[in-house]
Amino acid sequence: MEPTVPDQTYNVLFLCTGNSVRSILGEALMNKMGGGRFRAYSAGSQPKGEVHPMSLEVLDSFGYPTDGLRSKNWSEFTKPGAPEFDFIFTVCDNAAGESCPVWPGKPLTAHWGVEDPAAVEGDGQRQAFVDALSYLKRRIELFLMLPLQSIDEMSVRSKLAAIGREEGASAKAKES
Repeated sequence: MEPTVPDQTYNVLFLCTGNSVRSILGEALMNKMGGGRFRAYSAGSQPKGEVHPMSLEVLDSFGYPTDGLRSKNWSEFTKPGAPEFDFIFTVCDNAAGESCPVWPGKPLTAHWGVEDPAAVEGDGQRQAFVDALSYLKRRIELFLMLPLQSIDEMSVRSKLAAIGREEGASAKAKES
């Protein structure tokens, strides 16, 4: 039996200021969980230039591919030939408040803020990363259950905002 081919592949961009933790986690999660229906990317307004080592360690320990993950500026996705996004999710409160570039097309956006696990020092840091991964994984699971081909844009927007208020939401995401 032939594998089923998705009707449409959706491009998703996860944004965070530093593009070293939460947006990287979102990219890796969506690329694996999306099963070919979604192609995820990540970027930051002020990228740190490297992925936080704990991001890579936690992703690897849970079986998520880390090849090709890198910290990059969102301007990379405003150039000719860049993917056109269907969905853009901010995952940190700073990025949600910044003036984003004008993205080609009409991507649906939502704020899925999660507290920064890199802000946790010492013994609790790994658990903070695992928690952030878990919160983002739950949001992506809910997102992947949406019947995107059969519901109207207003309903999708409402559901995306509700997903952002799930457990582990940052203060700003709870307000969205």
